[in-house]
Amino acid sequence: MNQADLSKRGADVAAMFDKVSARYDRTNTVLSVGNDTVWRAATTRAVAPRPGERILDLAAGTGTSSAALARSGASVVAADFSEGMLEVGRRRQAGNPRITFVHADAQALPFGDAEFDAVTMSFGLRNVEQPKVALAELFRVTKPGGRIVICEFSTPPLGLIRRGYTAYLKRVLPVLSKITSSNAPAYDYLGDSILDWPDQKTLSGWIRDAGYADVGYRNLTAGVVALHRGRKPGVGG
Repeated sequence: MNQADLSKRGADVAAMFDKVSARYDRTNTVLSVGNDTVWRAATTRAVAPRPGERILDLAAGTGTSSAALARSGASVVAADFSEGMLEVGRRRQAGNPRITFVHADAQALPFGDAEFDAVTMSFGLRNVEQPKVALAELFRVTKPGGRIVICEFSTPPLGLIRRGYTAYLKRVLPVLSKITSSNAPAYDYLGDSILDWPDQKTLSGWIRDAGYADVGYRNLTAGVVALHRGRKPGVGG
């Protein structure tokens, strides 16, 4: 998969992440200028995991986000379609009994209906070939009364910040990725996929169309990232 290829074929995207898995977390910290830790903390607070809950962390990668969720005492299923990322995660979290790593396609999740008290996905929905299908699958596996949290790159509402961010993605990110990443072309795809991704209101509409209620979002880092939330109608959770 190269810079111009935004078709997001599952096998190609998975292979791309397999190649960057060993240095993925460090590269993210560098390219986000340390904001990845801020975004992860905000996502964990939004999920609000509780002891005894069962939580699906989709596109979990190496399990860094899953570990943050599991500190609450919840049981976390860390699911991803990249075997390379999962293998790194299994090694790093080998001593954590609250995390289970599962290979999964977001568009056909290998879980039963209404299995999870909460579902979350950080920076992964953008890489799915059919994101609306993935949202429908997340809705299916959420318990009635359960919650969804999606953290994803978005569109800064202020024009000056938006232009600066676009310049960063097009000019600075490719240079930094060559220095820090084991597969710089993968991060060319990253920048292009962010620019091609819909804005906050559009994604909120997709989550609502999937069936979730009380859908809303808040911007992080001036709208570079948006944190979307919703609830599955019904009792329980």
